[in-house]
Amino acid sequence: MEKQTKFKILLVDDEEIFREATARQLRVRGFTVLTADSGETALDLVRTDPPEVVLLDQEMPGMHGSDTFIAIKEIDPLIEVIMLTGNTSVENALELMKLGTFDYLMKPVNIDELLYKVEDAHARKQLNERKQQRDSNSRPDKDSLP
Repeated sequence: MEKQTKFKILLVDDEEIFREATARQLRVRGFTVLTADSGETALDLVRTDPPEVVLLDQEMPGMHGSDTFIAIKEIDPLIEVIMLTGNTSVENALELMKLGTFDYLMKPVNIDELLYKVEDAHARKQLNERKQQRDSNSRPDKDSLP
């Protein structure tokens, strides 16, 4: 019996050991996992092979996690982003939550908690997509107006 793929996750972290170990754990559980070691690479993947959910490290060399998050939302506002960090202030976490991150998790991440958050983020993305579809269907077509 073939294992069914759940949905696509983009894991962005400059720490190779964490990135590869977490990606492996997610793949074993049926997710398609793309990985990136920088914000710039993540944005390229979001444009060319959009994920449903992004797991994004806050502290990375080059493009910071906060800047990457904002750019992801500019490309596709419906992609849900879960921020990951080894050390950050509560104020920074709250600020990013206000900007629209789905959640903020401290590393090292408990895999069960991560799975719960990823599934929850995906459910919210699906709800928002349905809502957007309903809203666009309920608006009158500009061309059909008198």
